[in-house]
Amino acid sequence: MNFNHFDDQGRAIMVDISTKSATLRTAIATATVFLKREILGKIIGGTMAKGDVLGVARLAGIAAAKKTPDLIPLSHPLALHAVTVDFATDLESGTVHVEAMVRAFERTGVEMEAMVSASIAALTIYDMCKGADKGIRIGEVALLYKEGGKSGVYRREEKP
Repeated sequence: MNFNHFDDQGRAIMVDISTKSATLRTAIATATVFLKREILGKIIGGTMAKGDVLGVARLAGIAAAKKTPDLIPLSHPLALHAVTVDFATDLESGTVHVEAMVRAFERTGVEMEAMVSASIAALTIYDMCKGADKGIRIGEVALLYKEGGKSGVYRREEKP
């Protein structure tokens, strides 16, 4: 049985997880969006021209987690049991911190689903605000936490 990412000819393969035990897997990822304070004020106040920016970004992040195998070629399709996308806004620094949590009872981890979720939620904020602020940036996307499986718990030591 080959648990590597490449076969004997060096071709990329999907890792065989058929002999692994299903366990409860959880992952939390983050992304940060940097934008003008006045635009963030409109997001918070619900007065952006395109509507409820954070509500749409939340839905986009949830949908993205479910579509991860369509976006990341060698990831496994998983039956996700929970996906949440939350936001913390800081008007002073002009930032929106996106935090995505994914949970599933599966044979492989849900880190990619959480990172895709946070990324797409951040990109949705960008898309809905780009007409008002061309200088929006998306900061580091990072895994903050994961648990489940043989490798156990991972907790990022530093916040992005």
